[in-house]
Amino acid sequence: MPVPESELPPPPPPRLSLAARLRNYLFAGILVTAPISITLYFTWSVVSWVDEGVARVLPDAYNPSTLFRISVPGLGLVMLIVALSVIGFLTANFLGHALIRFGERVLAKAPIVRSIYSSVKQIFETVFRDQSGAFREVVLIEYPRTGVWTLALVAGRTDGELRDRLPEDMLTVYVPTSPNPTSGYVLFVPRADAIRVDMSVEDCLKLILSGGLAAPKANGPTPVTPRR
Repeated sequence: MPVPESELPPPPPPRLSLAARLRNYLFAGILVTAPISITLYFTWSVVSWVDEGVARVLPDAYNPSTLFRISVPGLGLVMLIVALSVIGFLTANFLGHALIRFGERVLAKAPIVRSIYSSVKQIFETVFRDQSGAFREVVLIEYPRTGVWTLALVAGRTDGELRDRLPEDMLTVYVPTSPNPTSGYVLFVPRADAIRVDMSVEDCLKLILSGGLAAPKANGPTPVTPRR
């Protein structure tokens, strides 16, 4: 009695040639070593850059390479962290506040420097403030035209003169570009037209850096009907 085709064992997979197996082994090796190598390279580059900067600032008598007769990787980074912590501790008392106010009064008299300083200071205070929600939320917006969507980071609610002149409740969002998210566009969009997503800022940046290849996994369906 013939055996039904559905009960027959599946045919064995085709045998790969030696060249095909070597090619697969090569690709597998690249997939394993490339992310680790690139991560180590960038980490080492940052540490070396900080070490070289600290070494140029320190006098030769206090240079770690002179004191220990050997180069200690990462020691400059540790010294920079300690120095910044000490500066933060000193500025937290009355004398530190007085020195900062004096320095700001001096900078306020410089025509160009005062604009740069005030802008940079406002950015850092907004981003690092504990209660700040800047760049901690990811939304979808229609940009650059209707029917085309892009990811954006919420910088905050649109306030000041812009809020008074715009007709609706608006959000200030930052649209990072790929593959360099440090360049992008600042847009003002109606709050009702911004679709909140569960994606973290880290996953959003991964997606942008990879040109759309590193898509995060969905946490679940979230049906949203944008306002038209």
